[in-house]
This record gives sequence, structure tokens and C-alpha cells, in this order.
Amino acid sequence: MGILIFLAALLLFALVMLFKTVRIVPQQTALIIERLGRYSRTLEGGIHILIPFVDRVRANVDLREQVVSFPPQPVITSDNLVVNIDTVIYYTVIDAKRAVYEIANFIQGIEQLTVTTLRNVIGSLDLEQTLTSRDQINGQLRGALDEATGRWGIRVNRVELKAIDPPMSIQESMEKQMKAERDRRAAILNAEGVKQSSILTAEGEKQSAILRAEGSAQAAVLEAQGQSRAIKQVFDAIHRGKPTQKLLAYQYLQVLPQIATGDANKMWIIPSELTDALRGIGGALGGGGQPGGSGVDAEDFVDPGPEDESNVFAETALEDPGQALAEARGQAGQASREASEHATPASRVQPSQVPEAPEQAPQQAPQQAPQQPPAPPVQDGPDAPH
Repeated sequence: MGILIFLAALLLFALVMLFKTVRIVPQQTALIIERLGRYSRTLEGGIHILIPFVDRVRANVDLREQVVSFPPQPVITSDNLVVNIDTVIYYTVIDAKRAVYEIANFIQGIEQLTVTTLRNVIGSLDLEQTLTSRDQINGQLRGALDEATGRWGIRVNRVELKAIDPPMSIQESMEKQMKAERDRRAAILNAEGVKQSSILTAEGEKQSAILRAEGSAQAAVLEAQGQSRAIKQVFDAIHRGKPTQKLLAYQYLQVLPQIATGDANKMWIIPSELTDALRGIGGALGGGGQPGGSGVDAEDFVDPGPEDESNVFAETALEDPGQALAEARGQAGQASREASEHATPASRVQPSQVPEAPEQAPQQAPQQAPQQPPAPPVQDGPDAPH
């Protein structure tokens, strides 16, 4: 029984000695070996033999790139605002011996160095620059940390600001400012849209008005041409019929009541030619026809027309009634003056016109002033002689 216990103890001792003698180091890992309390060597990846109870492993250092995140740190900006900043550090141990012997805890050292450097950098910037200058802050932090940790055998690869949290009141003010800026941009865009819409609407109305005006102008031209053709046809038809003055006067009287129709007609003007037309019709109805007649024959209102039908379209314009009346009055006045001259007695002849032979004067007197009938009265109507 005692032999078995001895053999078990001996086997356990052999295993412990084997563990302390043979050491397998993983890749990207460094073992700091001390011999009798002094630094001996640094073991890298592979299998190594140690002297039991003489060589001792001081530290196991990971040579891979490490990432460490520090809690938020209160930092004061140049405009006296306190902001909380979270930082993330990416570092690599390039010398395990110095990382173990130059500093007691390089993680804590990096954290404190980051806080002090961050306060120095942010203290020279205001809040707006702090929020918009992260790359600049990261570069300054990395340069300061890399220079300070170089003697510790540590290389700072990258520094990132994970979050920058201003005070709550400042956040509310920034939100209001951002909202106001958004509202301003929205108002500008809305105004631009309204402007473009108004311009397009005005252009459309302009083109529509131009098209409507062109259509109205063409319609007016076509309507005027149609009226002109209608008037010309009516005018030609009237001239082909050769109406007399009596027929025109009769039509004038028929159309005259239509001028006075309507409730709004408070006053209407009778042309001066109406009296002439009435006088002419009155003369025709009172005895202007054939002797012994009591009215007007239908033949008086119709012009028999020219004998040659080829000359029907020769006249294309009627004579102006006013001009015809003026000519009739002039001819009547001239006939009256001639009648007065013929009725002048011989005693009113000037002496220069009397012949020298006194015995011949009585014989010539009856020849110079023959007796003539009185001049007919002058008519002002359309029946006046032309």
C-alpha cells in the first residue's frame, strides 16, 4: 500500500516538472521569463524548455491589436459648455518587455493620457467646431498618445470619438435651430414651386389669350367678309330692280315705326329727309297720278327698267337723295330767275340799250317783252324736276 502511494506521488511530481519544463507559446503571444527574479528572455510562439524552479513566467502579453472603450468623460469647450465624449482606442503592443517593465498598467495609463489630451484639444474649440471637427480631434489625439506610449512599447493605431453629448438644454436649442432651418428650407422650396407654377400658369394664360385673340380676329374677319358679301348681294339686287324714289319713300315709312320700338327709347330723331318723303307721297296720293285718278298706281313704284337687259348690271350705285334734292332745288331756283328776267318790262331797259331811231322803238318793244305764263311753284319733295 505504501509503495502505491509513493509511485502516485512520484508520477504527480514528474507531471509537474514536465509542465514547468516544457512550455508551448501560442502565435501572437509573448511570455516574459524571469530567472531567479531577473528578466531572462521573451518567449514567442512555439515550444520552449524552462528550468524548473529557476525560470518563472512573469507576464503573458497579447501581441494582437487591442480595442478599448473608455467611459464618457466631461470636457469643457472654449465657449464654456460641458460635453461628454466617449473615446475608443485601437493599440498594439510592439515590445512586450517594455509594456511589462516600463509601466505598471498601460491600459490605465492610456486612459488617463487620453482624457488629459482630449481636454486640451477640446478646450481650444467651441461646440460647433467640436461637433464638426472629429477628424481633426482624432488626428491630434492619435499624435499625442502615440508619442507618449512609444516608450511603453505600445503603438496607438487609431483614436475615435464614439459620441459627443452636449447638455440637454443645448440639445433642445439645437433641435429648435435645426427645425427652424428645415422650415426655412421648406418655405424656400415651396416659394420656388409657387413661383414656377405662377410662371407656367401665366405662360399658359398668355398663349391661351393669344390663341383666343387670333381666333376672334379670324372670326371677325370672316363675319365681316360674310356681311360684306350679303350687303353687296342685296345692293346689287336692289339696283337690278331699279326702284323709284316713291318706293324708297314708302319703305322708309314702313321701317320708321321699328326705330321707335323698345321701352328704353325715350327720344328718337326724325331725319330731315322724312318731310320730303312725306311730301312726295302725299303729292302722289293726292293727285300725283294720272288725271282723274284717286290713288297711286303700282307702276309708279316700279321702274320699267332699260329696254336692253344687258345693261341691268351697268349701274352699281344709287343716287344720293340729298344730292338729288339739292340739284332739284338749284334747278327750280334757276328756272324762277329766268322767268323773272323774261317778265321784266321794257321801261326798265337801260338807255344804252335803246336804239337811236325813236320811230322803231314801239315796234320792237312787243318783241323784247313777250307775255309768258307764270313760273310754276318750286317743289321740295322727291317729285321736283331735275
